[in-house]
This record gives sequence, structure tokens and C-alpha cells, in this order.
Amino acid sequence: MKAGVRALGLAESYRGEQSTLAGAVVRADRTTDGFVFDTLTVGGTDATQTVVSAFDRLGREDVRSLFVAGIAPAWFNLLDLPAVHGAVDRPVLSVSFEASPGLEGALRESFSGEALDERLEIYRRQPARQRLTVNGETVFVQSVGLDDEEAADVVRAFTPEGGRPEPLRVARLAARAADEAFVESED
Repeated sequence: MKAGVRALGLAESYRGEQSTLAGAVVRADRTTDGFVFDTLTVGGTDATQTVVSAFDRLGREDVRSLFVAGIAPAWFNLLDLPAVHGAVDRPVLSVSFEASPGLEGALRESFSGEALDERLEIYRRQPARQRLTVNGETVFVQSVGLDDEEAADVVRAFTPEGGRPEPLRVARLAARAADEAFVESED
């Protein structure tokens, strides 16, 4: 992959009722050249639209793919990866870092009625998680817009060391810093 190819990484940090979503545009050579911020409702249903809105606000036609940190940010505010892909017309890759039996059990423990039904409908639309070894570490990837081999190539290209793709690493740091600044400004 060419060094100048860009990806948008989106990660969140939360405290209380709001979650800070940060997006970082990162080139394959690890150069960061853009940020976007927004908020998600903890336990809400606005994650998919917020991610699409953040991408649109960036206005970056040079972004070739989107990385998201898992599909359940802000306490099960589920991301609909196929819907994001359809809206942004870019490959979308969810990367998570722990083995899991899936979210259905946790969703059933945390929600009921319409709230559960809506989340289960979104959850069941998502692509299967694929186990991937990157730099000796295991990650789990769900992708829309790329086959499994292409997704593995993109994840590896944006992960120069360790197991966390650089766009997600930078976005997570930015989300935490913004979240801390926001909490401190409320005190």
C-alpha cells in the first residue's frame, strides 16, 4: 500500500451520559492529517448516524477506508457497518481486540422490549468476525466493502507495530483527551 493512502479511524471515550467520538485521518506512513469530533449517547441508538455525520463533516475525498473500534461503542449504541458503508461509499472495518462469544447474551441482559429488538436486528446484520494475526497479536475484524483477504491487507498496512491499527490508536488517544477536557470544563 502506498504511504499516502489515508484511512479514518473512529474511537470513543465516555463518562456519564455522553461519549466523545474522535475521528483521526491517518496515512499508511503514520502521518496524522485531520481530526473530527462528535458525541454519542451512552446506551442510545445514534452511533451509525454520528459516524456517517463525522465522515461527511470531514469532507475528505482522499480517505479510502474507515476503521471503527468495535461495533458497540457507548454501552451498546450499535454501529450498523453495512449502513455506514452504504452512506460513505468506502470500505468499513471494525477491529476489536478480545475474543468474544458475541453480543447477543449481553444485549439480552441489558435491554428488553423494543430497545432489545432494535439492537438485535442491527447486530444480526453485521458481518462475521474474522480472527487475524497482526505483528504477533490477535485482532478480530468485521468488514464491509472488502473480502476477508483485502481486509486483512488493509489492517496490516495500517498497523506498523503492535496489534492496534494506527488510525484507531490515534483516534482513541484523541477521544480520551477530548473527553478529559470536556469533563474538566464542567467542574
